[in-house]
Amino acid sequence: MPSISMTVNGKTVSGDIEGRTLLVQFLRENLRLTGTHVGCDTSQCGACVVIMNGDSVKACTVLAASADGADVKTIEGMANADGSLSVIQQAFQDNHGLQCGFCTPGMVMSAADLLHQNPSPSEGEIRDWLEGNICRCTGYHNIVKSIQAAAASLSA
Repeated sequence: MPSISMTVNGKTVSGDIEGRTLLVQFLRENLRLTGTHVGCDTSQCGACVVIMNGDSVKACTVLAASADGADVKTIEGMANADGSLSVIQQAFQDNHGLQCGFCTPGMVMSAADLLHQNPSPSEGEIRDWLEGNICRCTGYHNIVKSIQAAAASLSA
């Protein structure tokens, strides 16, 4: 079995994996970081989005072996150092950008990447960016509103 090593949420981790192990499986099963959700196994829902080497990726489409040496950030790594919610997480809470919460980790991670690349996105840019994330509960209005609020807070 191959062994991999990567930095996850600022900590160096390693483990033995089968060659077919997906990054989402490694995070959830090996590291017990279960905030990254598996929603579809076909790369369509976005519940498994993480930040890898600075870019959002769907962890269900990345082989864990290809993340060897990578810097990965999951929803568990989004909180502030004191454990309080990040600006983006707080905006989702304040603006009711979640209902059942299943898609929320992927939405938050996608929003973090968007706001890193475009600190002041328009509503249309936000909606375009979230095209690969599916929410079955909210209708997206409050998710967009949450991202707009986070952008405003981060630019203040």
